[in-house]
Amino acid sequence: MTVTTASAAAPLFAAVDIGGTKIAGALVDERGGLRHRLQLPTPAQESGEAVIAVVRQVLDRLAGSPDWAAVRAVGIGSAGPVDLARGAVSPVNIPGWRGFPLVAEVAAHTALAARGLKVHLAGDGVAMAAAEHWRGAARGADNALCLVVSTGVGAGLVLDGAVRPGPSGNAGHLGHITVDLDGEACPCGSRGCLEGIASGTAIARRALAEGWRPSGEDRSARAVAADAEAGDPIALTSFDRAAQALAAGIAATAALVDLDRVVIGGGVATAGDVLFAPLARHLDAYAVLPYVRRLDVRRAQLGTDAGLIGAAALCR
Repeated sequence: MTVTTASAAAPLFAAVDIGGTKIAGALVDERGGLRHRLQLPTPAQESGEAVIAVVRQVLDRLAGSPDWAAVRAVGIGSAGPVDLARGAVSPVNIPGWRGFPLVAEVAAHTALAARGLKVHLAGDGVAMAAAEHWRGAARGADNALCLVVSTGVGAGLVLDGAVRPGPSGNAGHLGHITVDLDGEACPCGSRGCLEGIASGTAIARRALAEGWRPSGEDRSARAVAADAEAGDPIALTSFDRAAQALAAGIAATAALVDLDRVVIGGGVATAGDVLFAPLARHLDAYAVLPYVRRLDVRRAQLGTDAGLIGAAALCR
């Protein structure tokens, strides 16, 4: 009889995905398969300690799974900006975390410290790029931009066949490039940022300001998308404005780094043609140089699991 010990078991990676709405965790195998997935709401407007307490809860539950002994490392994808040198994060949509020492806090968790597990950090956009390049819609692309359009807007770059986070970890941080020179002030300190126009939060806020009235209690971008699909003109206009901003940002990035593929995921992307139809129209207007017009725009394949799969990919 053969007995499989923990050390001989197929290796797993613990993954944590931290965003402004939810904090998710899972154990991920070498093929990108998820086990023991869980998700808790992010107390984004509370103290930094309240947010890390939720991260610890996620780690507690993962460490309590029967597969924990097979975990070889821990990957974290976090809303950014991030600071890889310091292992710190300053998510624009989590005000309680400014220069927060996330890597040190996670590494100090009892279940990790007891085994000396290494912690790997990336911004959520970089994690999404790593996931889609490994197992999703960017697979096989040498030069790709992968966007997460959700509560915020994040992105990551694949250049010359590899994910390129840059020295600080923020390369491709598309949500905070200026696409409206005289636009509204952004919490990041700049103005006219892409995130302030194209994020789900911005889509809903703009629709409400223009007179959109949801039929139920849901006042999120999801409800705006449903009404846009039904033909509501205000909802359609709000998504069109988001798509225009995205097109401008994508076209500028493609002109700068010579992309051949763009992958778009995140909660807002689940709106489908409500987002992608006007995006294609606006790209026709902005992406006019010959080497930019050939952009292959695809919908992300990994859905809400991309952040977790990408966090695990950091550990490979």
